Amino acid sequence: LNESALKGLQDIDVVAMVIDASQPIGRGDEWVAKQVAACKARRICVLSKTDIATPEQIAAQREAAEALMTWDAMVALSAETGRNVDAFVEEVQFLLPEGPAWFPADMETDQPLEVMVAEFIREKILRNFFDEVPHAIGVAVEEMEFEKPNLYRIYAVIYVERDSQKGIIIGKRGAAIKRIGTEARKDLELLLGAKVFLDLSVKVRKNWRRAANQIRRFGYGEGA
Repeated sequence: LNESALKGLQDIDVVAMVIDASQPIGRGDEWVAKQVAACKARRICVLSKTDIATPEQIAAQREAAEALMTWDAMVALSAETGRNVDAFVEEVQFLLPEGPAWFPADMETDQPLEVMVAEFIREKILRNFFDEVPHAIGVAVEEMEFEKPNLYRIYAVIYVERDSQKGIIIGKRGAAIKRIGTEARKDLELLLGAKVFLDLSVKVRKNWRRAANQIRRFGYGEGA
């Protein structure tokens, strides 16, 4: 996954590095900063979580971030409250070069529909279990078919790396996976504009994050 992310830095115009404003900069931040500093893109520093950070913490993080490298822009924001999120978007738009229209104006994404559906499901898992299984979750849509007049049948597999994680995702008497399915189905019906039948199963695939073919299958592996 790291390799895929680093390769992504080779062909972009703007990169944003997110730094938690409520916590001191650590070795992980320094490692990421080193990779960002080496790329040719314009650089934005995003100080996040300002809703839980004190003004003193934010000021200290600004100073620490400025010591990491030279930034083209710096924005302190809170995704939770929405404060300064618009300012961040404006900075990105300002730094992006104007280019040709590679896609039609009404095309919102170049991602396959199956990848989008999988990410909606994965989002619900992360929101429900962000402490227990933060990055060990992959989702693959095995089958998706449309039935007239107004129904999508979707069969998806949730992959985890350990048996204990499988138990967490399924939950007692299947309560957890049922909740995930209910929440994901509501969003998928909005996305697809139709009723959705969603069938979820859970499988263990040990160390899938180290397998390039598996990462590509989940849609995360551009460059892997």
